[in-house]
Amino acid sequence: MITANVKFQGTLQSDEIKVKLTEGVVEKEGQSFSFEQLAVDAPVSGTVYGTLLNYKGALEALGEAVNEAPYKAAPKAPILYIKPANTINSHNRPIPLPEGVEALEMGAALGIVIGRTATRVSEEEALGYVAGYTVVNDVSIPHESVYRPAIRQKARDGFCPIGPWIVKREAVQHPDQVHTRVYINGELRQENTTANLIRPVAKLLADVTDFMTLHVGDTLLVGVPEEAPLAKAGDVVRIEIEGVGVLENTIVPEKETAEGGLK
Repeated sequence: MITANVKFQGTLQSDEIKVKLTEGVVEKEGQSFSFEQLAVDAPVSGTVYGTLLNYKGALEALGEAVNEAPYKAAPKAPILYIKPANTINSHNRPIPLPEGVEALEMGAALGIVIGRTATRVSEEEALGYVAGYTVVNDVSIPHESVYRPAIRQKARDGFCPIGPWIVKREAVQHPDQVHTRVYINGELRQENTTANLIRPVAKLLADVTDFMTLHVGDTLLVGVPEEAPLAKAGDVVRIEIEGVGVLENTIVPEKETAEGGLK
């Protein structure tokens, strides 16, 4: 059993709960709920930053393209982008499928939630700035461009489900050794591990805060593995991150939703 913080729908503050990951149950004040019964909002409050090409396989998949114009070399610093407020979605809520798009990429990502203002932190001290970890689905319309900001493909309404909760940092003793799994309609479609990160969690935090400050409540995604599975309308997507949580959403045609991810 692990301790986590969750934000129930309609509440302004987060509540502490106990989570039994193997049993699919959460407990609060003596009451038990299944993951399917949870009605929650995204548990984060700050800016959400994504990281490109931080999985070894994702960089290797580019092949010689990394040596071509405009940069002609592999990235020497973290490549970041923002998942703006309109993208934020939550557990058990629909992910809108835009009209004219056949399928979406499901980007399983470990989210690092910041607990202290972090500026130029050392790799040795970096984990001390972490409040906890959460599960993120960095949804994207399939595209080939790496160097041009993919705003139209990654910043659509509802394209960043997060949650269902934040587990405390102490519950994940080895964040660089957790497995991620993506299931679509109950079928395992992707499996990877943070052991394959180019920049492990502490190194990523140190490198990012070397040039920008991360504030309390911000979330930094460690990256998305290569070969993100595709999901179509009606598909149920379940992302599991070992020791952190389970995030589930259904792909729904955009015209059937109101205000993006809100129904």
